[in-house]
Amino acid sequence: MWVLLALCSAFFLGIYDVFKKRSLNGNAVLPVLFLSVFISSLIFVPALLLSEFCPNAAVAGGFYVPDVDAHTHLFIFLKAILVLSSWACGFFALKHLPVTIFAPIRATQPVWTIVGALLIFGEQLAWLQVVGISITLVSFFLFSTAGHREGIYWKSNVWVWLIIAATLLGACSGLYDKHLLRNYDRMAVQVYSTLYQAVFMFAVLMLLWWPTHKKTTPFQWRWSIVGISVFLVIADFVYYKALSQPDSLISVVSTIRRSGAVISFLYGAFFLREKNLRTKGVYLLGVLLGVALLVIK
Repeated sequence: MWVLLALCSAFFLGIYDVFKKRSLNGNAVLPVLFLSVFISSLIFVPALLLSEFCPNAAVAGGFYVPDVDAHTHLFIFLKAILVLSSWACGFFALKHLPVTIFAPIRATQPVWTIVGALLIFGEQLAWLQVVGISITLVSFFLFSTAGHREGIYWKSNVWVWLIIAATLLGACSGLYDKHLLRNYDRMAVQVYSTLYQAVFMFAVLMLLWWPTHKKTTPFQWRWSIVGISVFLVIADFVYYKALSQPDSLISVVSTIRRSGAVISFLYGAFFLREKNLRTKGVYLLGVLLGVALLVIK
């Protein structure tokens, strides 16, 4: 069951990346990030109200949000900061990079999750997992050569380093998610972390963007921002449900979830007409082959 949920999450996450690209093209990054998080928090308001005034109905619908103590709120707040840091890096990178380079690099996140599980939890890798990680890392390196053809040099390109940072932070978030969902209610984690993200991003917006907004890239409202919120909420809802299953494996869930990069890659290929698609497509297949070997094991 949790594997099917992970596949559903991957599908919705791919669509979420498409809406991000549409929202960020020629647009101010921080307002887009804030509004997407704020709309996501509004989506959870009915669940909070239902949990408060009609708890039985909320439990029956699978949307019950329990009260949690201050200690739990602290752990969830740390989760919100970690996720926002990853998103901020990813949003800026996606605005300035072709999606056919952004998506495959992001798709390597499960490899770093497995490496983290190996180092932190002392997990042992089978030979097939070692092969899968090796193939993914080689494909990851080859993407740098594809970027050179478009004038994107990894050593000196800050946007490439930002997407790498977003990927590593996302891997840390995945490991932390598994810890949280072993100890706390999944709806509490998703809802309260989203609320914290909205509050924190509002402060960032007012402190960093608003004082200089007339001198930087102007903000334009686009309905695709709503798409970011809706599809992220759905993708995360089924992701948390998958991780909350007792027998779920974070390495497999994270791997399957990132296969949604195929959707955003196809969007860049067919709608944005990006360059060097054949070469990047081969390298993407390398990433997916490595991912597939991890899933099979």
